[in-house]
Amino acid sequence: MAAENLRKVKILVLGDTGVGKTSLVHLICHGEVLSSLSWTIGCSVDVKLHDFGPSTSTSSSYFLELWDVGGSPSHKRGRQIFYQNANGLILVHDLTNRKSHSHLSKWLNEFHQSQSRSGKPFNLDTTLSLDPELFADQEIPVLIVGTKKDLVKISSGKPSTGSSLTGAACVNVDCTDVRQFSVDSQENVQLNKFFDKVLERRFLSSTPSPSIPGYSSVPSSSERHRTIVKSSRTATNPP
Repeated sequence: MAAENLRKVKILVLGDTGVGKTSLVHLICHGEVLSSLSWTIGCSVDVKLHDFGPSTSTSSSYFLELWDVGGSPSHKRGRQIFYQNANGLILVHDLTNRKSHSHLSKWLNEFHQSQSRSGKPFNLDTTLSLDPELFADQEIPVLIVGTKKDLVKISSGKPSTGSSLTGAACVNVDCTDVRQFSVDSQENVQLNKFFDKVLERRFLSSTPSPSIPGYSSVPSSSERHRTIVKSSRTATNPP
């Protein structure tokens, strides 16, 4: 297939080291539990085929590239090269580690800054401090995923979902359970809505398209009270 006919989207998977990004990506793309765990240095890319269209009979297959970006603080400067031309964003936190949840704002800030023409950092304590004009042409959907759902009962307190951070939809999963993304599971429904949103924004955005409830995107100047997340592209190992 000619490169120009290859329909694909790039989805970044961001979060602290050890939250389970690699296990999540493997489960989504291969439908199986990752047997051996290892730290991601730089970035690893996995691919999933996804059918998208107005109906089952008229849908087409698209390639979803999931870019699992290493979360080590020491790689902060180098990993921003992976952020270029992203079409979607999955933020991952560990349900048993509240600090990983609080760091989601740090990851959003890092991503926003990499896309900012000014290069100035953003204050994500309030969406009103973000200037929508900077990203009016860089809309990107976001999904928040909480991992290690199977361990929540032995952790103290109730895990935060992260919805208040961006207004995005949230999914909590157990990456050791192959049934998490079974066809009729709520987790799979939410995940597919997110993928559809990414494809809708990428291929059907020449005119404003109806929004899918629960998924945040960068607000236009007329949407100052909507939540925020955006994009731009180029990739493979950090310098």
